[in-house]
Amino acid sequence: MTVKSNLRSNFTRYFWLAFSVGIFFILLIFTFISMGWIGYLPPIDELQNPKNKYATEVYSSDLKILGKYYYSKENRVAVHYNEISSNVVNALVATEDARYYDHSGIDGRALTRAIVKTGILQLKSSGGGSTITQQLAKQLYSPSADNIIERALQKPIEWVISVKLEKLYTKEEIITMYLNKFDFLNNAVGIKSAAQIYFSTTPAKLKIEEAATLIGMCKNPSLFNPVRFNERTKGRRNVVLHQMLKADYITEEQYDSLKNIPLTLHYQKADHKLGQAAYFREYLRMILTAKEPVKSDYADWQEQKYKEDRWAWDNNPLYGFCNKNTKPDGTPYNIYSDGLKIYTTIDSRMQQYAEEAVDEHMQSLQKTFFKEKKGRSYAPFSRRMKQEDIDMILNRSMKQSDRYYRMKAAGYSSEEIEKSFRKPIEMEVFSYHGRVDTILSPMDSIRYHKHFLRCGFMSMDARSGHVKAYVGGSDFGEFQYDMVNVGRRQVGSTVKPYLYTLAMEEGMWPCDKTTWQPVTLIDGNGHPWSPKTTTKGKKVGDVVSLRWGLSNSDNWISAYLMSLFTPDALVKLMHSFGIQNKLDPVVSLCLGPCEISVAEMVDAYTAFPNKGIRVEPLYVTRIEDANGNVIGTFTPQMHEIFSETTAYKMIYMMRAVVDGGTGGRIRSRYGLTMPMGGKTGTTQNNSDGWFMGYTPSLVSGVWVGGEDRSIHFDNIAEGQGASMALPIWALYMKKVLNNSELGYSVTEQFDIPSSFNANSGCEANAFE
Repeated sequence: MTVKSNLRSNFTRYFWLAFSVGIFFILLIFTFISMGWIGYLPPIDELQNPKNKYATEVYSSDLKILGKYYYSKENRVAVHYNEISSNVVNALVATEDARYYDHSGIDGRALTRAIVKTGILQLKSSGGGSTITQQLAKQLYSPSADNIIERALQKPIEWVISVKLEKLYTKEEIITMYLNKFDFLNNAVGIKSAAQIYFSTTPAKLKIEEAATLIGMCKNPSLFNPVRFNERTKGRRNVVLHQMLKADYITEEQYDSLKNIPLTLHYQKADHKLGQAAYFREYLRMILTAKEPVKSDYADWQEQKYKEDRWAWDNNPLYGFCNKNTKPDGTPYNIYSDGLKIYTTIDSRMQQYAEEAVDEHMQSLQKTFFKEKKGRSYAPFSRRMKQEDIDMILNRSMKQSDRYYRMKAAGYSSEEIEKSFRKPIEMEVFSYHGRVDTILSPMDSIRYHKHFLRCGFMSMDARSGHVKAYVGGSDFGEFQYDMVNVGRRQVGSTVKPYLYTLAMEEGMWPCDKTTWQPVTLIDGNGHPWSPKTTTKGKKVGDVVSLRWGLSNSDNWISAYLMSLFTPDALVKLMHSFGIQNKLDPVVSLCLGPCEISVAEMVDAYTAFPNKGIRVEPLYVTRIEDANGNVIGTFTPQMHEIFSETTAYKMIYMMRAVVDGGTGGRIRSRYGLTMPMGGKTGTTQNNSDGWFMGYTPSLVSGVWVGGEDRSIHFDNIAEGQGASMALPIWALYMKKVLNNSELGYSVTEQFDIPSSFNANSGCEANAFE
């Protein structure tokens, strides 16, 4: 035997030995992976019930899930296989896994091709080797890899998981899980959200070209983002259409026609999850994830905002909770990935009643508003508005729109953008009965949506501070600005109880008398200030009581009281009520030109039924980590503002507001008979309508108005707080009191000593 033949024989022997050893070790590795000895293999019960392991759940006080916070703020809504168009399924299979129905989780042909062409020959267009099942396994159980080596080590684990998934689920179930899990960006996680956000439709109604667009994004949603890269995404869509043609899912004629269709979106921005208490959950997300305020991060005009955030960081344990507290490994908590459980004070039943009350009244009020503004050239603005002022507001809104930002970023000139905003196009617009197809210019669309009045409502238990219901607007999907905690508006006459509290605390009584007449005060600049009054049924010179003045919200009596005290004294008292915004110490403060949030007003009014003790709103009672360990508990913060005697006086006067004053329709129209106090509020030109009301244990507040203060009713009958805001409070309370399980009774009485008699307060001793 020659040396050459010996070498060949040895090479063959060693080659097969090495090959056999390699195969043995590969089989051994896969065996160890299957047994869970190498890498992470989820337990069988988790494979049978895959879920987002890291979602933070938000619970109501009655242990209903209000919603979840997902990684990357996912807006996920699951759908069943029969709710997904065959166009979507066909596009997915044709593009991502042509032999999907023939393999058991791993496509050997595709894998071999990928190894040889991509791994060995370094060909970029050779295609991938991952099946749909492998991609699902990666989505469900593989963390992001930082480099190619880490990714290579993850591959064998994904193969094992894929085989197990194929044994546990049908092909249809795997496709459904994949489509429900995939993140299509722009808060569109899952096929249902993607269909709604990009095309304003459902998965069942997606057209072939729409389905191809979404499936095209699966390759790389950032690269093929139809909102940012329309032409590039159109090209990817056409690649998917060609794959569908190759797989005989569409005909040659369909392909030739569809590939030339422009990629047209019906995009609607979504920034939150669906479900109950959407405004509340978004507010909660913001305060939980808040970072420690740094002065340099705030603009000069945000000085007040910085002060409020700084105070919240230092005094509110919930504010910035995730950044103030750390996990055992020393890193901050992440509400999108750490699987926390947040137990809130919201009662799901009361929240439902609040949302129903808002929806019912706002729909009715909106019809009245449209009717008043119909055919008027200045609509939806005030008839006092000049055209140039209207144009300025509309142009400002145009420049704040997403469409404007996108066109500006794409290089369009201001003239081109403004021209496009005045060109009619097909679009969908909001209505209380669902979105409506129409043809409008984007500018007309802005004006149309400004017709819709906004609102804010909050209800809290006066004793515990637990916030029971929170509605920041009439429709979170369309109007996301929170008018409970974020927005502030002028409060009008709802400020008057603070002034009367100051008077009562200084020794005055509800039955104290004064002359009903005009009052002129001198403001800080030395100018005379004389408020008007709308009170009817009295003659100048009549003698009236303070109780009458508050129940009728009379401006002359308020000015009289203001003449007895300094504006600084009122400002100091209002800040003790929890009002954080800057308050100008001016004599007109007694009529409510200051801007205050609904949450601050409700917080302040808790002091009246609570014997002078203000209770700060409590939104969360405890937070648990993923293992059920309590990592945060929260208790109500209380502050004594004024004496019990003053509280009794104020309840006596504020009951008169409802029993025969400006809030009388609570009794006459809505038939509510429980003991209660309240106050209506209407600002100048009917720009803001308020109603603040409380029973012995529940305080609720409502604001209603336009997006801009120049948007309002022209007539006082519909524009006053008793018409705009009070009905929401009444509708809500009727529902609450009809549910005995909630613990709020129509027979509950204010805790006032029987010896107290406000009518004898003008005598030497008010206690008999």
